[in-house]
Amino acid sequence: MVYSNLRQWMLITLSVFASLLPATALANTRVNIVGLYSNKAVVIINNGKPRTLSVGQTVDGVKLIAADSSSATLVIEGETKKLGMGQAASVADASTNSIPSVTLYANAQGHFVSECKINGAALKFLIDTGATTVALNSGDAKFAKIDYKKGEPVLVGTANGVVTAYKVTIANLKIGGITLHQVEGNVLEGGSPSIVLMGMSALSRMDIKHQSVTMTLTKKY
Repeated sequence: MVYSNLRQWMLITLSVFASLLPATALANTRVNIVGLYSNKAVVIINNGKPRTLSVGQTVDGVKLIAADSSSATLVIEGETKKLGMGQAASVADASTNSIPSVTLYANAQGHFVSECKINGAALKFLIDTGATTVALNSGDAKFAKIDYKKGEPVLVGTANGVVTAYKVTIANLKIGGITLHQVEGNVLEGGSPSIVLMGMSALSRMDIKHQSVTMTLTKKY
């Protein structure tokens, strides 16, 4: 009886301790299934707002491979998981000191397009190894609370010729489980580029592994 009570107390203590650990110490990405349809699934990623994913779509390192009314098959940070309604899955760190990484998937045009957060604002981005810096239009900059007019005016080459941009420093940029601070960026007046161009000021701080239709980014510093 004493042994049984001691064992029960230890299990309760461990459970409480685990609940107090930071989420990043327990898992990189957690996905809950809250809705299932033909070729679509409603998911909650890392306790965020419900998101509807269509087959082939990727958000925050989570890609929907297949879905019907009974289950959804997803690739979460490179791992395949099949989940039913109300089920959840976490992709755990190899250790508490694991290096953050995220896997992106090419679209039908062969481009790597996904979602990032700039100063907490959710924006779509395109991997552009030909761009020197992270580039975004003035509307996206305002949405991300970047006071770009205080930046240094610089001339940059675009598909429409040489234009004036504003050199800024992005305080916080997050791609999946990777967070970068103080990232150099350029803001262009108007609606171009239509989505954020993820250039080398961010990419140079990550190791890039490109294989077929996947690209894995791993934080270096």
